[in-house]
Amino acid sequence: MTYRPINAVVFDMDGTLIDSATVIPDAYIACISALGGPSHTPSEIIAAYSAGPPEAMLTHLLGRPSTPAEVDDYHVRLECLARGVTVYPGIKETLATLASQVPLAVFTGASIRACRILLRPTGLLGYFAALVGGDEIARPKPYPDGILEVCRRIGVNPPDAAYVGDAPNDLRAARRSGALALAAAWGHQYQPNEPSDGVLERPVELIDCVMG
Repeated sequence: MTYRPINAVVFDMDGTLIDSATVIPDAYIACISALGGPSHTPSEIIAAYSAGPPEAMLTHLLGRPSTPAEVDDYHVRLECLARGVTVYPGIKETLATLASQVPLAVFTGASIRACRILLRPTGLLGYFAALVGGDEIARPKPYPDGILEVCRRIGVNPPDAAYVGDAPNDLRAARRSGALALAAAWGHQYQPNEPSDGVLERPVELIDCVMG
């Protein structure tokens, strides 16, 4: 673990704060099926997350440009499924402790609309000073754009922040931004061989990183 002062913590969403490993793929699969598009497995949907926010994801999965109406349909389907999202054990307690010490924020590759849809039922929204979605930036992870933008919004220099995420692209984006790259080992896209500044086996370990 690399130790240095942390003045803000930015989180990835899916696979880090919440487990939506079935909800998001199911929403995409239902949307694409209704449009007469090709069939995809949940694992194929997850593997395509790096394409970007829903507009880019649907374009990739349909094999043609998506339309605003199709993106809206995806969000409607996602909202119908959102109550199936679960918060990882220890996340709420960790956020409650950290929120009184440093600003907390979220940068997700999902759209800002999807971010709010998925976090609203969990009761987590109130902990965050800022949310940035993948549709609000020019380039998706592993580019650092989203982390740089969320740090700008909360008024923190990226090297003074930590970014917590499970996927390799989360950690690559963090390293490119200058933020401390902390791997969420509980997430469904975590890969032990991906370089990071530290591996968190449980969310509570983040408290020692920030306050210790």
